[in-house]
Amino acid sequence: MKELQYLNKYFIKYKYRFLLGLFITIIAQIFSLFTPELIGNSIKVIEDFVKSTHKDVGLLKYSLLKNILYILATTIIAGFFTFLMRQTLIVMSRYVEFDLKNEIFNHYQNLTQSFYKRNRTGDLMNRISEDVGKVRMYVGPAVMYSLNTVMRFTIVVVYMYNISPKLTLYSLLPLPLLSYSIFKISSEIHKRSGAFQQNLSNLFSFTQEIFSGIRVIKAYAIENKKQDDFFELTKESKAKAMDLAKVNSLFGPLMILLIGLSNLVVVYVGGSMYINNDPEIESIGVIAQFILYINMLTWPVASLGWVSSLVQEAEASQKRINEFLKEEPEIKNTTTTHSKIEGTIAFNNVSFIYEDTNIKALENISFTIEKGKTLAILGKTGSGKSTILSLISRLYDVNDGSITIDNQPIKHVNLYDLRNQISVVPQDAFLFSDSIKNNIKFGNENATDTEVIEAAKKAVVHDNIITFNEQYETILGERGITLSGGQKQRVSIARALIKNAPILLLDDCLSAVDTETEEIILNNLLDYCKDKTTIIVSHRVSSAKNADMILILEDGKIIEQGTHNQLIEHNGYYKELYIKQLSEKEIN
Repeated sequence: MKELQYLNKYFIKYKYRFLLGLFITIIAQIFSLFTPELIGNSIKVIEDFVKSTHKDVGLLKYSLLKNILYILATTIIAGFFTFLMRQTLIVMSRYVEFDLKNEIFNHYQNLTQSFYKRNRTGDLMNRISEDVGKVRMYVGPAVMYSLNTVMRFTIVVVYMYNISPKLTLYSLLPLPLLSYSIFKISSEIHKRSGAFQQNLSNLFSFTQEIFSGIRVIKAYAIENKKQDDFFELTKESKAKAMDLAKVNSLFGPLMILLIGLSNLVVVYVGGSMYINNDPEIESIGVIAQFILYINMLTWPVASLGWVSSLVQEAEASQKRINEFLKEEPEIKNTTTTHSKIEGTIAFNNVSFIYEDTNIKALENISFTIEKGKTLAILGKTGSGKSTILSLISRLYDVNDGSITIDNQPIKHVNLYDLRNQISVVPQDAFLFSDSIKNNIKFGNENATDTEVIEAAKKAVVHDNIITFNEQYETILGERGITLSGGQKQRVSIARALIKNAPILLLDDCLSAVDTETEEIILNNLLDYCKDKTTIIVSHRVSSAKNADMILILEDGKIIEQGTHNQLIEHNGYYKELYIKQLSEKEIN
């Protein structure tokens, strides 16, 4: 249970609920043990009545009725406290589940880009749902039934020993065999449960990718191929589930067999002691009482198998959860002091290599952009343009060189303040499965409807939105699938504009927009960006020509830089691109 020790902090947090549950469990077990004693007394009363020469039927009826009422009362009380026990301990497990899910989710959000490149979405989802569910079963039912078993076993054995030490010893003889069986089967469950959960993650990842890419699958008509792949995965999952189920199925019959052996021992040994007039067995009622005690142990003992299975499954799941919780985010906030961002950004001999691919994205990049100025970055695909924006948002840290924000090293700037004061329009516009209005307000939750419409107009998407049946209340499909590529980009631009941050990063966000609409958006941005530091990454000269400075990247290096007019006078990449795109525009 080494991995499950991580949960001890939650037991400490909810210690009062736990201790209350323990106290209630003890009370419930004490009241449940009155029944065998009362039944034993009832049999003794009948036995004494049969042996008596002066048979008082009225006294017999009174004694039996009194015992019946006592049995009924103690059973009701025991049942009530058992209900309270479940309410206390099972509810506690739900609190722990709530806390653990939130802890994992918060940790997921703090982890860096490289983590998400290494791990699949389906696996992340499985660990926060299925694995946490398995852990909850340990914190709730497993702990509850373990306490119940320990309390009942302790109290029952003490009661039995006080009545007849010899018969107690004989009736518990099968216990060592029971303990050994549980140990062996639990080890096997642990191994098979881990394999099953890992396979379940693979299945989650596969289905998540299929549903996300369903349009591509249909376009290539490979549904049958993917169906075959899914069949193989589910076939493997079924095999691992059956392996686990086979081991689990051994517990119940084994427990019942051992309890049955104990009953046989009680009947045989107890009967022999009664025949031989052993003072410990003064009445047949004692044998009946022992049989009831042994059978009271049937469920707790039988539940040991189920509980052991839950613990082993939870151990395997918590191990998978701990693997992610132990992941340290590479990007950490180094200060709790709030940082106000003005917008002056400087790169000083910055070099960067992607750790997962070992690709050198940037090499000795240096430039400065003053507050309120606009920088445009052009270059071929893979030249390092988007990497510069990622470094400014501190999604990665540089390998060599330094980046400063307002003359302060970027690592010394409060990370949350930095990102909160940057508006980003990514190359791949991501929209949530929510209304268009809420997707735009994602940039500013407190924005009014008027501000939402104004941002949409600046992004030239308002006219499209009002043609929809529900207009701004239109619910988008997953990842914004309801909209076209150009519409998604423009909604994403509106989301950035409404945030009104001092730094605006546009990562080739007009690639799916026609040149006419692009020109309108750029003109709208001129007025909006006049007091903001703006960096535009693009493949089009039209997006860059009005910038205060233009950088041309190739293989992670700056090969040209200057204003539009300066670069036009220089016979280089920018001039060639300008002439080419101007010719294409004239042809169109």
